Amino acid sequence: MSLRIAFMGLGRMGFPMAGHLAAKGYPVVVYNRTADRAEAWLESYRTHNVERAETPQACVQDCAAVFCCLGNDDDVADVLLGEHGVLASMEKGGLLIDHTTTSAQLARRVYEQAHQRGVAFLDAPLSGGEKGAIDGKLAIMVGGEEQAYARAVPIMQAYASRISHIGASGSGQLAKMVNQICVAGVLQGLSEGIAFAEAAGVDHKRVFDVVAQGAAASWQMSNRHETMAQRSFDFGFKVDWMVKDLQYCLDESQRCGCPLPLTRFLHACYQELQQNGHSASDTSSLITLLRRDSS
Repeated sequence: MSLRIAFMGLGRMGFPMAGHLAAKGYPVVVYNRTADRAEAWLESYRTHNVERAETPQACVQDCAAVFCCLGNDDDVADVLLGEHGVLASMEKGGLLIDHTTTSAQLARRVYEQAHQRGVAFLDAPLSGGEKGAIDGKLAIMVGGEEQAYARAVPIMQAYASRISHIGASGSGQLAKMVNQICVAGVLQGLSEGIAFAEAAGVDHKRVFDVVAQGAAASWQMSNRHETMAQRSFDFGFKVDWMVKDLQYCLDESQRCGCPLPLTRFLHACYQELQQNGHSASDTSSLITLLRRDSS
C-alpha cells in the first residue's frame, strides 16, 4: 500500500495498533516520547516498511494520514496545536485521527484549527482495552465530518471490529464518556457481587458460572471476576486513566445539566485507590475498597 501513515503514541494501546497497520502493508512512521519504546516497536515490526521519527513534526512529514493515541488533554494540545504543533506541519488535505480519550471541548478546538488549515480531523476514542488492541477488535466511536470518516474507516479496520460515526466533532468523546460511566458502574456492581459472595460463604466460581449466562452478564463479568477474586489487577486500563476520564464526564455533565450521582461517587472511589497506591492497577481494583485488605 502506498498510503504513508504517521502514528504517535506507542503505549499499551498504540503499540499493537500501529503494529496492525504495519502488518496490513501500510508504510508506518512512529513517534513516541520515550525513544526506547519506539525502538522496541521497530524491532517488533522490522520486517515491515516502518521507521521512527525523532519529533512529532518529523513524524508527519509526507504522511497522508496521521494517528495519535496519547495521554490527556494537555498531551494532545501540546503535540497537535500551537505554532510548532503537528497541525502546522501537516499538508492541506491531510487526515488527522485522535484516538486519545480527551474532553469534547478539546476535540472541538482541534477540529476548528484543523479546519482552518484544510486538514480533516476526527475524534475517535477507543473501547476494548489492551486485549482489544492486541486482537485487532477495538470498538471506535467517531466524531467529525462524514467525508473524513469515510476516508478513515478502511484504515482503522486494521485494528477495529466495530467503528461507528456518532455525529459532529466532539461526539466521539461524548460517546466514550457514556462508555466510561457504564464501565465504572458495572465494575462497582461486580465488586459488590464478588465481595458479597465471599462474605456469604458461597463459591463465587459456581455463582458466576450461572450469573454470567443471565441478565447480569457483562464483558467485565466474563473477563474480570476471576482475576478480581484472585486480587490480580494488571490488565491494562489503569486507575489513573479512569480518574481522568470520569473527570471529563463530570465536567461535561455540569455543562449539559445532567446529574451523575453514581459517577461522582465512583470518581471519588478511584481517587481513593490512587491514594492507596493503586494508581497503576487496572480499574477492577475497585473491589479492594470493599475488602479493606489493601491488596
